[in-house]
Amino acid sequence: MTTGQPINPADLAKNLRAASAPSEPSPLERMTGSQAIVRSLEALGVTDIFGLPGGAILPTYDPLYDSEQLNHILVRHEQGAGHAAEGYAIASGKVGVAIATSGPGATNLLTAIADANMDSVPLVCITGQVSSAVIGTDAFQEADIVGMTMPITKHSFMVRDPQEIPRCIATAFHIASTGRPGPVLIDITKDAQQGMMDFSWPPVTHEARGYSIVTRGHSKQIREAAKLITESQRPVLYVGGGVVRAGASEELMKLAKLTGAPVVTTLTARGAYPDSDPQNLGMPGMHGTVPAVTAMQKSDLLITLGARFDDRVTGVVSEFAPEAKVIHVDVDPAEISKIRVADVPIVGDLRQVLPELNEILAGEFSSALPDLTDWWTLVNNFKQTYPLGYTKTNDGLGAPQYVIQKISEMTGPDAYYVTGVGQHQMWSAQFITNEKPRHFINSAGLGTMGFSVPAAMGVKVAFPESIVWAIDGDGCFQMTNQELATCVQNKIPIKVAIINNSSLGMVRQWQNLFYDGRYSNTHLKTGIGTERVPDFVKLAEAYGCAGLRCERDEDVEATIAQALAINDRPVVVDFNVSPDALVWPMVPAGVSNDLIQVAKDISPTWDDEEML
Repeated sequence: MTTGQPINPADLAKNLRAASAPSEPSPLERMTGSQAIVRSLEALGVTDIFGLPGGAILPTYDPLYDSEQLNHILVRHEQGAGHAAEGYAIASGKVGVAIATSGPGATNLLTAIADANMDSVPLVCITGQVSSAVIGTDAFQEADIVGMTMPITKHSFMVRDPQEIPRCIATAFHIASTGRPGPVLIDITKDAQQGMMDFSWPPVTHEARGYSIVTRGHSKQIREAAKLITESQRPVLYVGGGVVRAGASEELMKLAKLTGAPVVTTLTARGAYPDSDPQNLGMPGMHGTVPAVTAMQKSDLLITLGARFDDRVTGVVSEFAPEAKVIHVDVDPAEISKIRVADVPIVGDLRQVLPELNEILAGEFSSALPDLTDWWTLVNNFKQTYPLGYTKTNDGLGAPQYVIQKISEMTGPDAYYVTGVGQHQMWSAQFITNEKPRHFINSAGLGTMGFSVPAAMGVKVAFPESIVWAIDGDGCFQMTNQELATCVQNKIPIKVAIINNSSLGMVRQWQNLFYDGRYSNTHLKTGIGTERVPDFVKLAEAYGCAGLRCERDEDVEATIAQALAINDRPVVVDFNVSPDALVWPMVPAGVSNDLIQVAKDISPTWDDEEML
């Protein structure tokens, strides 16, 4: 097994600046707007794009046919193109690119764009638009995609002049990849694609009016943060996905070792700090570990790095970590003090802020760093008393946690794990051992069912020599499984583990716990003892994939080994598991994190002396 190297975000920004800097421009070359689109993408170093042609983008697909640099992956649905570009971007650190036509083609990208916006994924979507002369007339396949995407993108461009194409594409890549990464839309009218223009690279400018980012933190604020750390007796490093996006895992490790503080990693930060390190308490929040949740609740300082105090982490905000002061470092100033007021706010890139903070702590403040022995005695008590685990159900069916744990053990930390949304997502976050950033990928903020298969496809395109598992639910899988055809035809051999509990599992869990077991419209009838509509093995084989089924825990290891041995085509494994398995621990919605449950109506109890 080999693993590719993700690009450093700082290097990406540097390359973009070099590509678009006002250096000696190339001689003017007469070409169409469509040719300029292709040439601009090539000049920016793009190698892989995901898309689906249609009338309004068709002029661009003609010169794309001649490109020797751009590998176009023809998807079966535009949403799949968006999620594939997301997976590609998250795993590689590069900007993902998706292309679609106007109207329904563009609107089919909306979910992926919103998903990328929530999870800070650098994504550029290029859509065709009807000709300028008929905009606003309800022309065939006309939709105001710029208006629709304005709330869910960093920026949206409408291009009607072919001469503007190179500048807009260069600017889109600059915006998508700098500061807090995110999606950018470029909507290009058909006449702009067909019109003639004078192409020269690099463009005169790629700057966007009003767009500026702060990367270097204020030195006085960084010193104040260091001072707070020296005064703390119960600090916790609250690590969010911003650490991964910034490529700051090494700096995080240095900070953790300097301070000796416990570390918690959110859903988008799994792997930012290795699970094997004893300072890592696991994931916080609604389905986080008891040590992670309780340590945050009892802390006196939250060192918040690229995290946003999401409601799934905090529970009731007014009762979250009530005694803790807050250091909040984020490149996006809008996130600081949005949910929880920061005592020391620092706006800046973590790759620049953390080295300066580490230098101060290792230098003049080194003798003032606190002794955390008593804090670790308490935290280790949390770990020993409430370790992460699970109990098998009484129905005799397979345990989903066991399946996921074995996939992780048998495949290893060099593989990439891409999940859908729901119970299997939470079990994956809990039971996959994450040692490296960018190797655990999921839809966290938006919670998009159907994310897994196309996103895994994008990851595999970025790292064709690495093993890529799509861990999906039977509900999620049915939303985007058509991309298996894309995988087969383009020789993208991902491995899909369907955690098949024959239901919409997380919805069913809530119905079990909060609606008296009234299972309204959650039974999908895909598993053991049902009519199996569809039969996932037959469906896989119809697509040209290898189809396997496992119905007993005793067969899990052999089935995984068989899946790992097949590398010439995609593999789909139908793991039949119990619908009664629930995700624990759990903080019920609307209550304090102090009321975390390890099983139904069972919460940890701590003596007052233990909390001192």
